[in-house]
Amino acid sequence: MSNLVVVGVDGSAMSLTAVEGAAAAAARRGAELRVVHAEVPIKPRYMVPDPASGTLVDEAAAHVFGVAPEVVVTKAVVTGDVVHVLEAQSRAADLIVVGSRGMGGVLGLLLGSTPVSLAARSHCPVMTVREKHRTSADTRPVVLGVDGSPDSDKAVDVAFAEAAQRQAELVAVHAWQPDKTPPGTAPRSAAQLLARAIAGRADTYPDTTVGRDLVAGKAREVLLEASRAAQLLVVGARGRSGIAGLLLGSVSQAVMTHAHCPVVTVRSTT
Repeated sequence: MSNLVVVGVDGSAMSLTAVEGAAAAAARRGAELRVVHAEVPIKPRYMVPDPASGTLVDEAAAHVFGVAPEVVVTKAVVTGDVVHVLEAQSRAADLIVVGSRGMGGVLGLLLGSTPVSLAARSHCPVMTVREKHRTSADTRPVVLGVDGSPDSDKAVDVAFAEAAQRQAELVAVHAWQPDKTPPGTAPRSAAQLLARAIAGRADTYPDTTVGRDLVAGKAREVLLEASRAAQLLVVGARGRSGIAGLLLGSVSQAVMTHAHCPVVTVRSTT
């Protein structure tokens, strides 16, 4: 672990919200926070880098002080495509944080597909933030989406670590499709899958309370509903139902865009 959190900023209000979430994450880890702005080259350029880019990262770095004044902050302006810049940053980071949308235009390149593309390529977990950081203690649980896929297995470790850092309950959720199973009962296979996914972590995280929730329904709807009562949702980048050729699963894309809490997306890099 490099003990580094990276946050991508683009000058939008949403990216300042991401800074708040990143600052809190760095404080929980005792990590350094690096504020990064990707400056897309535009010609003709009178000054490279653009002085406005330096101002942008300075303002973002100053914003950290109001959330976590103890966090050490560094700044970087890097010329290049946003996804490529942040993917490169992810090689040295424990966590990358971005806003779920930007402000549009040249500075708003964290808008739209960028978080999705980054989550599909990042070498570390990616947290997308769309709500203001809570300054008071958050007693809501961390929710983990489980489907038994390799990415989901990797997400289990990240979710346990997040719950431990936040001193929060962890709720592992598995969505199963009703077929011929009697109403009100989950199939044994679903219960076994959920039990296997979280097995063996109790020794590593003895102080973390773990709940299990088997819910009949589509994974997208089940996880979005679970996010209403969560302080964080952790999912794998791709699930068992993903379509071949897609870099990021449809469920992951949906929760990154529509969840009611921050989302950490975890990709298995092995």
